Amino acid sequence: MPIKVGVVGLGGIGRTHARNYQNDPLAQLLAVCDINRERADAAAEEFGVKAYYSIKDMVEGEPGMEAVSVCTSGYENGSMHFEPSFELLEYGKKVLCEKPLCADIRDARALVKYALDRRQVLGCNLNHYFTETAAAAKKRMNDGEVGELVYCLHKMGFDGSDYGYPGKIDPQSRWNKPYSHVKAFLTHPFSVMRYFCGDISHVQAFLERPGVRRTAGDPMLSINSINCKFENGGVGMLISQRGDARFGLGGWWSYEHVGTKGTFCIENCVEKLTYWGGHVQNAEGKPELPAPVEMNTGVTSFDATFTGRIHAWLEDLTNDVHYEYVRSSGRDALATLEYIEAAIQSYEQGGATVRPHPLPAMHGTPEYVH
Repeated sequence: MPIKVGVVGLGGIGRTHARNYQNDPLAQLLAVCDINRERADAAAEEFGVKAYYSIKDMVEGEPGMEAVSVCTSGYENGSMHFEPSFELLEYGKKVLCEKPLCADIRDARALVKYALDRRQVLGCNLNHYFTETAAAAKKRMNDGEVGELVYCLHKMGFDGSDYGYPGKIDPQSRWNKPYSHVKAFLTHPFSVMRYFCGDISHVQAFLERPGVRRTAGDPMLSINSINCKFENGGVGMLISQRGDARFGLGGWWSYEHVGTKGTFCIENCVEKLTYWGGHVQNAEGKPELPAPVEMNTGVTSFDATFTGRIHAWLEDLTNDVHYEYVRSSGRDALATLEYIEAAIQSYEQGGATVRPHPLPAMHGTPEYVH
């Protein structure tokens, strides 16, 4: 039986969730919900489902609904995630929240704790590693072709320049805050780095803004350079900017993972994976470095990341995966925000090294403990 779902918040991302639910055989979209009646009605007409204007009415009107995507927005792209997600968890629904999980780290901690204490399923749309390229890279890691982490380098942002900067700052804008880019955007690269490298134990951050933003009175710290040390001993760096310059090699999104046995690089998230293997023995019995192996998916649309992630969410629900082991869980999303909070603290302390706040404990289940 397909999972019966709803979507709360029908902006562009909400409609993307609804569209993917409708196109996935594991789901049945029952309803959409938005406090903006015109937006809810337009989405209901587009998807051929019923519109609601409050979560209470939707839950009571659709008693068979099992799971809901929360795609509301707010300042720093996440301030309106906490209340609808909390309310839906109170009703016992499985929740897939958009990123960042919350704009305030205190809300994120409270939301994750609430779900964990009640053994409820809370997921987050950290969709950048639900891709063909990431799966192929992970397989090489699992097959022993990469070895121990030496370092990783993640570069992600938006192409731009001084010339493209609008120059006028709306004081009511959700982006008119120093850490708006850091909070709204760095969840993605941190989630990818954690997926491949594990938990981060130390963070050091240098944040800045270019002169064109200073002149315009724009407070956003849009240039980010963040050093990381992983619990497994490897190191890494995250570089990000928000339309302040043109990105070069690798485009807007590139992740390079360097191991003791091999290296891989993903470019443009969904598009390309290159693997450089370590030494092999040649015909003369001498060590030789093999030619790189390239995988090009031909996929260039970022929307493909939503399809893969939402299908994984539906698979986990269909298979009744234990609440702690749902892929891209609330706890996983909280980890990215703890790293962001550590980066903010590091910046405010002049680049000091900061240890992220500990994550909630995982307790496991006999199905996963051997």
